[in-house]
Amino acid sequence: MEKILIVFGTRPEAIKMAPLVKEFQKYPDRFDVKICVTAQHREMLDQVLIFFDICPDYDLNLMKPNQNLFQLTADILVGMKNIIEECQPDYVFVHGDTTTSTATALSAFYSHVKVCHIEAGLRTFDKNSPFPEEINRQITGRIADLHFAPTKTSSDNLLAENVNPKKIFITGNTVIDALLMAQEKLQSYEDEEIVNLKALLNFTKKIILVTGHRRENFGDGFISICNALKEIALNNDVIIVYPVHLNPNVQKPVNEILGNIHNIHLVNPLGYPAFSWLMAKSFFIITDSGGVQEEAPSLGIPVLVMRSNTERPEAVDAGTVKLVGTNSASIVYESTLLLNDKDIYSKMSLAHNPYGDGKSVLRILKTLQDA
Repeated sequence: MEKILIVFGTRPEAIKMAPLVKEFQKYPDRFDVKICVTAQHREMLDQVLIFFDICPDYDLNLMKPNQNLFQLTADILVGMKNIIEECQPDYVFVHGDTTTSTATALSAFYSHVKVCHIEAGLRTFDKNSPFPEEINRQITGRIADLHFAPTKTSSDNLLAENVNPKKIFITGNTVIDALLMAQEKLQSYEDEEIVNLKALLNFTKKIILVTGHRRENFGDGFISICNALKEIALNNDVIIVYPVHLNPNVQKPVNEILGNIHNIHLVNPLGYPAFSWLMAKSFFIITDSGGVQEEAPSLGIPVLVMRSNTERPEAVDAGTVKLVGTNSASIVYESTLLLNDKDIYSKMSLAHNPYGDGKSVLRILKTLQDA
Protein backbone atom coordinates (compact mmCIF):
# COMPACT_ATOMS: atom_id res chain seq x y z
CA MET A 1 0.00 0.00 0.00
CA GLU A 2 1.36 3.39 -1.00
CA LYS A 3 1.28 6.25 1.48
CA ILE A 4 0.01 9.52 0.01
CA LEU A 5 0.17 12.93 1.69
CA ILE A 6 -1.90 15.64 0.00
CA VAL A 7 -1.07 19.18 1.14
CA PHE A 8 -2.81 22.48 0.43
CA GLY A 9 -3.39 25.77 2.20
CA THR A 10 -5.55 28.17 0.20
CA ARG A 11 -9.08 28.08 -1.15
CA PRO A 12 -8.04 27.68 -4.82
CA GLU A 13 -5.78 24.77 -3.91
CA ALA A 14 -8.52 23.15 -1.84
CA ILE A 15 -10.97 23.41 -4.73
CA LYS A 16 -8.56 21.89 -7.21
CA MET A 17 -7.34 19.15 -4.85
CA ALA A 18 -10.80 18.17 -3.55
CA PRO A 19 -11.66 15.83 -6.46
CA LEU A 20 -8.25 14.19 -6.13
CA VAL A 21 -8.80 13.60 -2.42
CA LYS A 22 -12.24 12.11 -3.03
CA GLU A 23 -10.94 9.83 -5.78
CA PHE A 24 -7.98 8.55 -3.74
CA GLN A 25 -10.36 7.79 -0.87
CA LYS A 26 -12.28 5.36 -3.07
CA TYR A 27 -9.33 2.94 -2.93
CA PRO A 28 -8.44 2.36 0.75
CA ASP A 29 -6.90 -1.02 -0.10
CA ARG A 30 -4.48 0.63 -2.56
CA PHE A 31 -3.68 4.00 -0.98
CA ASP A 32 -3.19 5.17 2.59
CA VAL A 33 -4.18 8.82 2.14
CA LYS A 34 -3.52 11.61 4.62
CA ILE A 35 -4.62 15.24 4.16
CA CYS A 36 -2.68 18.20 5.53
CA VAL A 37 -3.80 21.82 5.40
CA THR A 38 -1.49 24.69 6.27
CA ALA A 39 -4.41 27.14 6.50
CA GLN A 40 -2.43 29.79 4.65
CA HIS A 41 -6.05 30.90 4.21
CA ARG A 42 -8.41 29.92 7.04
CA GLU A 43 -12.08 30.76 6.71
CA MET A 44 -12.12 30.55 2.92
CA LEU A 45 -10.31 27.22 3.07
CA ASP A 46 -12.70 25.80 5.65
CA GLN A 47 -15.72 26.62 3.48
CA VAL A 48 -14.36 24.40 0.73
CA LEU A 49 -13.52 21.58 3.13
CA ILE A 50 -17.08 21.62 4.47
CA PHE A 51 -18.66 21.77 1.01
CA PHE A 52 -16.67 18.80 -0.30
CA ASP A 53 -16.81 16.92 3.03
CA ILE A 54 -13.05 16.71 3.55
CA CYS A 55 -11.61 16.29 7.06
CA PRO A 56 -7.85 16.99 7.28
CA ASP A 57 -5.62 14.66 9.25
CA TYR A 58 -3.17 17.49 9.95
CA ASP A 59 -3.80 21.22 10.29
CA LEU A 60 -0.89 23.63 10.75
CA ASN A 61 -3.32 26.55 11.22
CA LEU A 62 -0.71 29.08 10.15
CA MET A 63 -2.85 32.06 9.16
CA LYS A 64 -1.93 35.15 11.17
CA PRO A 65 -2.86 38.84 10.87
CA ASN A 66 -0.55 40.71 8.50
CA GLN A 67 1.59 37.64 7.90
CA ASN A 68 4.44 38.10 5.43
CA LEU A 69 5.99 35.71 2.95
CA PHE A 70 9.19 35.33 4.97
CA GLN A 71 7.49 34.04 8.10
CA LEU A 72 4.85 32.04 6.24
CA THR A 73 7.47 30.21 4.19
CA ALA A 74 9.56 29.42 7.26
CA ASP A 75 6.54 28.22 9.25
CA ILE A 76 5.39 25.89 6.47
CA LEU A 77 8.86 24.49 5.88
CA VAL A 78 9.38 23.64 9.55
CA GLY A 79 5.80 22.52 10.15
CA MET A 80 5.85 20.14 7.20
CA LYS A 81 9.12 18.59 8.40
CA ASN A 82 7.39 17.26 11.49
CA ILE A 83 4.35 15.98 9.60
CA ILE A 84 6.40 14.25 6.91
CA GLU A 85 8.52 12.57 9.60
CA GLU A 86 5.37 11.30 11.32
CA CYS A 87 3.47 10.33 8.15
CA GLN A 88 6.41 8.81 6.21
CA PRO A 89 4.67 9.20 2.82
CA ASP A 90 5.84 7.68 -0.44
CA TYR A 91 4.47 10.69 -2.33
CA VAL A 92 3.63 14.26 -1.34
CA PHE A 93 1.10 15.95 -3.61
CA VAL A 94 1.15 19.75 -3.93
CA HIS A 95 -0.74 22.08 -6.20
CA GLY A 96 0.14 24.98 -8.41
CA ASP A 97 1.94 28.08 -7.29
CA THR A 98 1.27 28.95 -3.66
CA THR A 99 3.75 29.46 -0.85
CA THR A 100 2.27 26.30 0.68
CA SER A 101 3.13 24.28 -2.43
CA THR A 102 6.70 25.52 -2.72
CA ALA A 103 7.62 25.29 0.96
CA THR A 104 6.00 21.85 1.21
CA ALA A 105 7.85 20.63 -1.88
CA LEU A 106 11.12 21.86 -0.40
CA SER A 107 10.39 20.13 2.91
CA ALA A 108 9.60 16.89 1.08
CA PHE A 109 12.82 17.20 -0.93
CA TYR A 110 14.84 17.68 2.25
CA SER A 111 13.12 14.55 3.60
CA HIS A 112 13.89 12.50 0.44
CA VAL A 113 10.21 12.07 -0.39
CA LYS A 114 8.91 12.17 -3.97
CA VAL A 115 6.89 15.26 -4.93
CA CYS A 116 3.90 15.17 -7.30
CA HIS A 117 3.02 18.57 -8.73
CA ILE A 118 -0.60 19.09 -9.81
CA GLU A 119 -1.12 21.90 -12.37
CA ALA A 120 2.54 21.83 -13.34
CA GLY A 121 4.19 23.82 -16.09
CA LEU A 122 2.27 27.11 -16.06
CA ARG A 123 4.52 30.06 -16.91
CA THR A 124 4.39 33.77 -17.66
CA PHE A 125 8.21 33.99 -17.72
CA ASP A 126 7.94 37.24 -15.74
CA LYS A 127 9.09 36.60 -12.20
CA ASN A 128 7.12 39.58 -10.88
CA SER A 129 3.81 38.78 -12.57
CA PRO A 130 2.05 37.18 -10.87
CA PHE A 131 4.03 37.74 -7.68
CA PRO A 132 5.09 35.53 -5.93
CA GLU A 133 3.31 32.77 -7.83
CA GLU A 134 5.52 32.69 -10.93
CA ILE A 135 8.67 31.94 -8.96
CA ASN A 136 6.76 29.60 -6.62
CA ARG A 137 5.73 27.34 -9.47
CA GLN A 138 9.15 27.44 -11.11
CA ILE A 139 10.81 26.37 -7.86
CA THR A 140 8.24 23.63 -7.28
CA GLY A 141 8.80 22.48 -10.85
CA ARG A 142 12.52 22.05 -10.24
CA ILE A 143 11.84 19.93 -7.16
CA ALA A 144 8.96 17.77 -8.44
CA ASP A 145 9.42 14.13 -9.41
CA LEU A 146 6.10 13.75 -11.25
CA HIS A 147 4.59 16.64 -13.20
CA PHE A 148 0.84 16.58 -13.91
CA ALA A 149 0.47 19.25 -16.58
CA PRO A 150 -3.03 20.49 -17.42
CA THR A 151 -2.31 21.15 -21.11
CA LYS A 152 0.20 20.52 -23.87
CA THR A 153 1.39 24.11 -23.55
CA SER A 154 2.26 23.50 -19.91
CA SER A 155 3.98 20.25 -20.85
CA ASP A 156 6.01 22.06 -23.52
CA ASN A 157 7.12 24.63 -20.95
CA LEU A 158 8.48 21.83 -18.78
CA LEU A 159 10.20 20.15 -21.70
CA ALA A 160 11.88 23.46 -22.52
CA GLU A 161 13.24 23.45 -18.96
CA ASN A 162 14.77 20.01 -19.57
CA VAL A 163 12.32 18.11 -17.38
CA ASN A 164 12.43 14.38 -18.14
CA PRO A 165 9.55 13.76 -20.60
CA LYS A 166 8.85 10.41 -18.93
CA LYS A 167 7.94 12.33 -15.77
CA ILE A 168 5.42 14.66 -17.45
CA PHE A 169 1.76 13.64 -17.79
CA ILE A 170 -0.90 15.75 -19.52
CA THR A 171 -4.09 15.31 -17.50
CA GLY A 172 -6.32 18.35 -17.96
CA ASN A 173 -6.99 20.63 -15.01
CA THR A 174 -8.58 19.26 -11.85
CA VAL A 175 -10.51 22.53 -11.45
CA ILE A 176 -12.89 21.26 -14.14
CA ASP A 177 -13.43 18.06 -12.15
CA ALA A 178 -14.20 20.22 -9.10
CA LEU A 179 -16.50 22.55 -10.99
CA LEU A 180 -18.57 19.71 -12.41
CA MET A 181 -18.78 18.12 -8.96
CA ALA A 182 -19.90 21.44 -7.51
CA GLN A 183 -22.52 22.17 -10.17
CA GLU A 184 -24.07 18.76 -9.62
CA LYS A 185 -24.09 19.27 -5.87
CA LEU A 186 -25.57 22.76 -6.19
CA GLN A 187 -28.71 21.34 -7.81
CA SER A 188 -29.82 20.26 -4.33
CA TYR A 189 -27.75 22.65 -2.20
CA GLU A 190 -28.50 26.13 -0.91
CA ASP A 191 -26.69 28.08 1.78
CA GLU A 192 -27.22 31.50 3.32
CA GLU A 193 -25.03 33.26 0.77
CA ILE A 194 -26.99 31.84 -2.16
CA VAL A 195 -30.29 32.79 -0.48
CA ASN A 196 -28.99 36.34 0.02
CA LEU A 197 -27.84 36.63 -3.60
CA LYS A 198 -31.24 35.49 -4.84
CA ALA A 199 -32.88 38.21 -2.76
CA LEU A 200 -30.36 40.90 -3.76
CA LEU A 201 -30.04 40.50 -7.50
CA ASN A 202 -32.42 41.07 -10.40
CA PHE A 203 -31.69 38.15 -12.69
CA THR A 204 -33.81 39.57 -15.50
CA LYS A 205 -30.83 41.85 -16.18
CA LYS A 206 -27.40 40.84 -17.43
CA ILE A 207 -25.14 40.05 -14.50
CA ILE A 208 -21.46 40.97 -14.70
CA LEU A 209 -19.40 39.22 -12.05
CA VAL A 210 -16.15 40.94 -11.02
CA THR A 211 -13.24 39.63 -8.97
CA GLY A 212 -9.99 41.46 -8.35
CA HIS A 213 -7.25 41.04 -5.80
CA ARG A 214 -3.81 40.70 -7.43
CA ARG A 215 -0.92 42.52 -5.78
CA GLU A 216 0.42 43.82 -9.09
CA ASN A 217 -2.82 45.77 -9.59
CA PHE A 218 -2.69 47.59 -6.24
CA GLY A 219 -2.66 51.38 -6.49
CA ASP A 220 -3.22 52.93 -9.92
CA GLY A 221 -4.31 49.60 -11.37
CA PHE A 222 -7.28 49.24 -9.04
CA ILE A 223 -8.26 52.88 -9.46
CA SER A 224 -8.34 52.36 -13.23
CA ILE A 225 -10.34 49.13 -12.84
CA CYS A 226 -12.90 50.83 -10.59
CA ASN A 227 -13.29 53.77 -12.96
CA ALA A 228 -14.01 51.32 -15.78
CA LEU A 229 -16.63 49.46 -13.75
CA LYS A 230 -18.26 52.75 -12.83
CA GLU A 231 -18.51 53.76 -16.49
CA ILE A 232 -19.94 50.37 -17.48
CA ALA A 233 -22.56 50.52 -14.74
CA LEU A 234 -23.66 54.08 -15.50
CA ASN A 235 -23.98 53.50 -19.25
CA ASN A 236 -25.64 50.08 -19.38
CA ASP A 237 -28.73 48.39 -17.97
CA VAL A 238 -26.73 45.73 -16.12
CA ILE A 239 -26.04 44.51 -12.61
CA ILE A 240 -22.40 44.34 -11.51
CA VAL A 241 -21.64 42.06 -8.57
CA TYR A 242 -18.23 42.48 -6.97
CA PRO A 243 -17.24 40.24 -4.04
CA VAL A 244 -14.59 42.55 -2.60
CA HIS A 245 -11.38 41.06 -1.28
CA LEU A 246 -10.66 41.99 2.33
CA ASN A 247 -7.22 43.44 1.59
CA PRO A 248 -7.25 47.20 2.38
CA ASN A 249 -5.45 47.87 -0.91
CA VAL A 250 -8.57 46.55 -2.63
CA GLN A 251 -11.24 47.75 -0.21
CA LYS A 252 -10.22 51.42 -0.23
CA PRO A 253 -10.45 52.24 -3.98
CA VAL A 254 -13.41 49.91 -4.55
CA ASN A 255 -15.56 51.45 -1.82
CA GLU A 256 -14.52 55.04 -2.59
CA ILE A 257 -15.25 54.82 -6.32
CA LEU A 258 -18.03 52.24 -6.53
CA GLY A 259 -19.74 52.47 -3.15
CA ASN A 260 -22.76 54.59 -4.13
CA ILE A 261 -23.69 53.29 -7.58
CA HIS A 262 -27.17 51.74 -7.57
CA ASN A 263 -26.48 48.87 -9.98
CA ILE A 264 -23.15 47.84 -8.49
CA HIS A 265 -23.41 45.46 -5.54
CA LEU A 266 -20.28 45.27 -3.42
CA VAL A 267 -20.59 42.09 -1.37
CA ASN A 268 -18.33 40.23 1.03
CA PRO A 269 -16.06 37.52 -0.39
CA LEU A 270 -18.19 34.53 -1.32
CA GLY A 271 -17.69 30.93 -0.33
CA TYR A 272 -17.02 28.45 -3.11
CA PRO A 273 -20.62 27.17 -3.38
CA ALA A 274 -22.10 30.65 -3.74
CA PHE A 275 -19.36 31.80 -6.11
CA SER A 276 -19.80 28.73 -8.34
CA TRP A 277 -23.55 29.30 -8.34
CA LEU A 278 -23.11 32.99 -9.25
CA MET A 279 -20.63 32.21 -12.00
CA ALA A 280 -23.23 30.06 -13.71
CA LYS A 281 -25.77 32.93 -13.48
CA SER A 282 -23.42 35.55 -14.95
CA PHE A 283 -23.47 36.98 -18.46
CA PHE A 284 -19.71 37.44 -18.41
CA ILE A 285 -16.92 37.81 -15.87
CA ILE A 286 -14.23 40.46 -15.39
CA THR A 287 -11.39 39.12 -13.27
CA ASP A 288 -7.69 39.03 -12.49
CA SER A 289 -7.99 35.47 -11.13
CA GLY A 290 -6.27 32.50 -12.69
CA GLY A 291 -8.78 29.86 -11.67
CA VAL A 292 -11.78 31.71 -13.09
CA GLN A 293 -10.08 31.69 -16.50
CA GLU A 294 -10.23 27.90 -16.37
CA GLU A 295 -13.66 27.39 -14.79
CA ALA A 296 -15.94 29.88 -16.56
CA PRO A 297 -15.45 28.50 -20.10
CA SER A 298 -16.90 25.15 -18.95
CA LEU A 299 -20.06 27.07 -18.10
CA GLY A 300 -20.08 28.95 -21.41
CA ILE A 301 -19.22 32.25 -19.70
CA PRO A 302 -16.81 34.67 -21.46
CA VAL A 303 -13.98 36.09 -19.34
CA LEU A 304 -12.17 39.43 -19.57
CA VAL A 305 -8.86 39.22 -17.71
CA MET A 306 -7.49 42.35 -16.05
CA ARG A 307 -3.86 41.38 -16.47
CA SER A 308 -1.20 42.18 -19.02
CA ASN A 309 -0.14 38.54 -19.35
CA THR A 310 -1.39 35.15 -18.31
CA GLU A 311 0.10 31.78 -17.46
CA ARG A 312 -3.01 30.31 -19.11
CA PRO A 313 -2.50 31.26 -22.77
CA GLU A 314 -4.56 28.27 -23.95
CA ALA A 315 -7.77 30.08 -23.01
CA VAL A 316 -6.71 33.16 -24.95
CA ASP A 317 -5.82 31.03 -27.97
CA ALA A 318 -9.13 29.16 -27.73
CA GLY A 319 -11.06 32.44 -27.58
CA THR A 320 -12.78 31.83 -24.23
CA VAL A 321 -10.68 34.52 -22.52
CA LYS A 322 -9.48 37.96 -23.58
CA LEU A 323 -6.70 39.96 -21.91
CA VAL A 324 -7.77 43.56 -21.28
CA GLY A 325 -5.19 44.72 -18.73
CA THR A 326 -6.13 47.41 -16.22
CA ASN A 327 -6.61 50.24 -18.69
CA SER A 328 -10.09 51.72 -18.17
CA ALA A 329 -10.76 52.30 -21.83
CA SER A 330 -9.88 48.72 -22.76
CA ILE A 331 -12.08 47.23 -20.04
CA VAL A 332 -15.00 49.43 -21.03
CA TYR A 333 -14.57 48.76 -24.75
CA GLU A 334 -14.39 44.97 -24.47
CA SER A 335 -17.27 44.87 -21.97
CA THR A 336 -19.43 46.98 -24.28
CA LEU A 337 -18.72 44.62 -27.17
CA LEU A 338 -19.85 41.61 -25.14
CA LEU A 339 -22.99 43.40 -23.99
CA ASN A 340 -24.03 44.57 -27.45
CA ASP A 341 -22.51 42.31 -30.10
CA LYS A 342 -24.23 38.90 -30.11
CA ASP A 343 -21.76 37.39 -32.58
CA ILE A 344 -18.72 38.30 -30.47
CA TYR A 345 -20.44 37.07 -27.32
CA SER A 346 -21.48 33.80 -28.97
CA LYS A 347 -17.99 33.18 -30.31
CA MET A 348 -16.48 33.47 -26.82
CA SER A 349 -19.21 31.61 -24.95
CA LEU A 350 -19.28 28.64 -27.35
CA ALA A 351 -15.51 28.24 -27.68
CA HIS A 352 -14.02 24.93 -26.57
CA ASN A 353 -12.57 24.91 -23.06
CA PRO A 354 -8.94 23.78 -23.40
CA TYR A 355 -8.59 22.85 -19.72
CA GLY A 356 -10.21 19.48 -19.64
CA ASP A 357 -13.19 17.18 -19.56
CA GLY A 358 -13.59 16.56 -15.83
CA LYS A 359 -11.53 13.34 -15.84
CA SER A 360 -8.17 14.75 -14.77
CA VAL A 361 -8.04 12.94 -11.42
CA LEU A 362 -8.69 9.60 -13.10
CA ARG A 363 -5.61 10.15 -15.28
CA ILE A 364 -3.53 11.12 -12.26
CA LEU A 365 -4.50 7.99 -10.33
CA LYS A 366 -3.87 5.79 -13.35
CA THR A 367 -0.33 7.20 -13.56
CA LEU A 368 0.38 6.13 -9.99
CA GLN A 369 -1.27 2.76 -10.48
CA ASP A 370 0.85 2.12 -13.57
CA ALA A 371 4.07 3.32 -11.93
